Amino acid sequence: MGPVGKSPSSPPGPAGGPCLLLLFCLRLGASCPQSCQCPEHAGAVAVHCSARGLQQVPGDIPADAVLLKLDANKIAHVPNGAFQHLHQLRELDLSQNSIETIGPAAFSGLAGGLRLLDLSHNRLRRIPRDALGTLSAKVRLSHNPLHCECALQEALWELKLDPESAAEIACHTAVREEFVGKPLIQALDSGVSFCSTQRRTTDVAMLVTMFGWFAMVIAYVVYYVRQNQEEARKHLEHLKSLPSAPASRGPAGPAP
Repeated sequence: MGPVGKSPSSPPGPAGGPCLLLLFCLRLGASCPQSCQCPEHAGAVAVHCSARGLQQVPGDIPADAVLLKLDANKIAHVPNGAFQHLHQLRELDLSQNSIETIGPAAFSGLAGGLRLLDLSHNRLRRIPRDALGTLSAKVRLSHNPLHCECALQEALWELKLDPESAAEIACHTAVREEFVGKPLIQALDSGVSFCSTQRRTTDVAMLVTMFGWFAMVIAYVVYYVRQNQEEARKHLEHLKSLPSAPASRGPAGPAP
């Protein structure tokens, strides 16, 4: 009796191959935030979440994203650590939102690799110096209701502004009314210093305070002198009101 032949079957493949492929595809699909698109080109992942009605930064952004577009949404606050896992991110677009506040560590993890940060067309009144000061990226800040003061000027010294939009940064309000509505960079280039204005204001406040203390001291001295004079006058009047002592008589002489 010859060897028992095997029944014909399909060529052997990796165990569970279709299942692994399905799981892999599901994982890729889940890595993109809901309602966003994550196209990949030449190995680079771009995440497009523009105009999706988002009110906060999504938390499931792929870690290998190099471009993240969150523009034209309704984001009002950027919390600390919102992008801390995106070490490969090169461009971050947060323009045309309603951003009013940014956490001091909102961009932690992006300091070395980020090349462009777009915060234009938002509601920032003050520059989050702690959040932006460590970035080497070009920053766009145009079309924000910025308050031009010394703190803003000092913050701008530490930033690398995008030259294409820097001229569009204007003073919505200012410590000096003549610069309201004027381009901020143009004012600073002309030699204007909002910090000198603040120092003058501080000096005036110090002079007013010193004058106030001096006036209080003078008033106290005048009051003290007048009180002593009044006490001395009353004491003198009291002495005058006392009956005078009778004059003492000398020794009696011999009778005539």
